[in-house]
Parts: sequence; C-alpha cells; structure tokens
Amino acid sequence: MSMELIHETLATVKRRNPNEPEFLQAATEVLESIEPAIRRHKKYRDARILERLVEPERQIIFRVPWIDDRGQVQVNRGFRIQFNSAIGPYKGGLRFHPTVCASILKFLGFEQIFKNSLTTLPMGGAKGGSDFDPKGKSDQEVMRFCQSFMTELFRHIGPDTDVPAGDIGVGAREVGYLYGQYKRLRNEFTGVLTGKGLQWGGSLIRTEATGYGAVYFAQEMLKTRGESMEGKVCVVSGSGNVAQYTIEKLNQLGARAVTMSDSNGFIHDPDGIDEEKLAWTMDLKNVRRGRIKEYADKFKARYYEGATPWSIKCDCAFPSATQNEITGQDARTMLENGCYLVSEGANMPTDPDGVHIFLSKKILYGPGKAANAGGVATSGLEMSQNSMRLSWSREEVDRKLHQIMITIHQNAFNTAKEYGLPGNLVAGANIAGFTKVADAMVDQGLI
Repeated sequence: MSMELIHETLATVKRRNPNEPEFLQAATEVLESIEPAIRRHKKYRDARILERLVEPERQIIFRVPWIDDRGQVQVNRGFRIQFNSAIGPYKGGLRFHPTVCASILKFLGFEQIFKNSLTTLPMGGAKGGSDFDPKGKSDQEVMRFCQSFMTELFRHIGPDTDVPAGDIGVGAREVGYLYGQYKRLRNEFTGVLTGKGLQWGGSLIRTEATGYGAVYFAQEMLKTRGESMEGKVCVVSGSGNVAQYTIEKLNQLGARAVTMSDSNGFIHDPDGIDEEKLAWTMDLKNVRRGRIKEYADKFKARYYEGATPWSIKCDCAFPSATQNEITGQDARTMLENGCYLVSEGANMPTDPDGVHIFLSKKILYGPGKAANAGGVATSGLEMSQNSMRLSWSREEVDRKLHQIMITIHQNAFNTAKEYGLPGNLVAGANIAGFTKVADAMVDQGLI
C-alpha cells in the first residue's frame, strides 16, 4: 500500500513537471527511502502528506532586466521556489549560474526541506536564483543585476517569511548588493539575508560552515568504527568555498587532501594541499578568479584536463562541486581504489547508481542533506544572532556548528536503526527530516 502510494505520487510529479529530471531524481530518492515511515504512520497517508510535500507552496518566476557596461540592456530570468514552511520561515540559497532552471531549483528546494529539518533549527525549505552568470562580469554589472533582481524579490521575502542566502555564484559581493537594495526598498535593517558581512549582521564561521560541517560529519561516521581523520588521504572536488574550507578543516585534523577541481579539470598533489598551498588557491579562486590549472603550474602538481578526481586512490572522498558529479562507474572505481567514506559537501553530487553502490557495499556514506547541512545551520545561527541583536565569537559559533553536526549524525544513525536499516544514513536522514516536517503539517491542518 505505502509503496503503491509512493509510485502514484512520483507519477504525478513526472506528469506535472515534465522535462525536470533533477527534481524527479530528488523526489524519487527521498520518497522511496521514507517508505518505512509511510507504512508505519497511517496519519501521513490519511493527510496526503506525500502529495502535498512534492508540490511547492509557492513558485515565483520573474524577469530581471539590467544594463551592462556597454550600455546594452540584458534580460535574465529570476526564480524563488518556496517549498515548505511547516517548521519555520523559508530558508535556502540563491544560485546565479547559466544552468539555473526550475528543475534544479525545485530539486534544491525539496532537499532543503529535509536538510533544514535535520539542523534542529526552525527553518522551512526554499531555493532561488537566476540564469545570470557573474563570471567575467564587472563589479558594476553584478551590482546592477543584483539591484534589479532584488527589486522584484523583496516583496516575497522577509525575516519571518523567507530568508535567502548565497549559493553557487552568490558570495559576499552579491549578498552585499542584494541586501543594500532590500534595505533601500523596505527602509528597514533586518536579518533578511544570511551570509552578510561581519560589520553589518553577518556571522563568524558562516563562510567556513559547509566545508567544516562536512568534515565534522565524516568524523562522526569514522567514530562508529573507532577511527579518526588523522592520516587519512582525502580527495576533494571543487575549488570554491566548500572545497576550500573542507581542506582547511582536514588539515587541522591531520588528514591530507590531495585534489581540487573546477569545470575544466582537476589537480592531483600527492604531497597534500597544505596551509600555504591552500592560501594561494584561495587567492587564485576568490580574488583573481583564475582556473585550478594554475595550481599545477605553481606547485608542480599533475593536472588532468576535462576529468574528475574520482580515479585517485584515497581513504575518504568529499564531493564539493555540483550535482551528479559521481556516476555509478566513478563509485565502483572509488571503492576499488580503497575509498570507504564519502561525505557530500555538494547537493546530490552522487547519481542514483552511485548511491546504490555505496549503500550496497556498506561504506560510510553521508548524504548531502545531512553532511552539508552545516552551511544552512550556521545561516540559522546568523538569523538567531540578528533576532537577538547579538554577535557570537568564532569559537562559540564553531562549537554550536560542531554540536549540530554531531546531533544530525546521531539522529540519522539512530533513525536508520529504529526503522530496521542500520548504517543506512540516506534512509535515516530522510526519515528523520521527513517525520519532523510531516508531523508539523498534520498538526497545522491543510497548509
């Protein structure tokens, strides 16, 4: 009965959202894994929770006209998918990238529901962004775009309604321009965006949080086998914010990260990306906005054009780039090369075949909605500080982040065991996140 209901719901998702494969993939992964909870709790079936859960509460699509440095009018498309507010105001990032479309934002917003639920903080799920590409644009062009984007978005968000954050293509510069325009339009200084500058409402550790959290989660997985991060050889994909701070925390814990990548290829440095090399890479990526190939030229590392790092021998893997970057074949190669821990810093970076392989081989596998929840958790801590007009120390925020990641792991681990799926953190995280939201929806009636 419960599996039949799940298949009926997924058929409806496919019919209502044609040509949206990422969203269908995310919905399928979650719904199939929470079947034990649907079977056990009749109240979820009676309240039609699944059918309601896969339909966003609100989808906003708008045009974003702006003027480039040549004086030419450009037009992009803007989105905000407000998926679920059962346990708190909508919370989720804004992504500026040419690949942004409804399917990707729905998948991200849907995932965000459960990720935010797992953090223990009162936040609903949402996602947004634009097909605007900030790469190669001047600061003035980015500012004009952000101002135009917020001129429409501001009417749909607020500190008790929807609190966006950054994501791919939306860093400190973009958040600053977006917040400035929101403040101008609303004539109020509120905690409506997270990832703000430290001088005007931001939180310490927010920049580091997703990467740090993925490593803290890996630490907890290793503890179940009586191990630590000390001495582990780690492959990391990406070279942006998440990858950078994953490597920083790995270095602090005595592990050795040996790869980084971007859309053109990856570098392999067997000696490890130490503190000095990482600082140079941060300048390359965050200031000069160069390509990772320059690392190979600078430090005599090997560069693999047009490839991903999953062929490199390692103990632990931290996919920190984008969705579906690990295929089933990649997963098999990783296991053959000795990898036995995967902690996902990116959202849905492993495709369904890869997930199946990781679970069937019973490696330590931390799915993104659990392992990378540190970013949104610290956004939630920023919201708390804004509400209280307080600013916590770096040590205080890091301590709270670490405890949240410990709690997420415990919750996923214990829930998996409770539902007869010991060690399956995909099912554990999905069921734990789902039941909290589903109970709130039942309590609040037809929302």
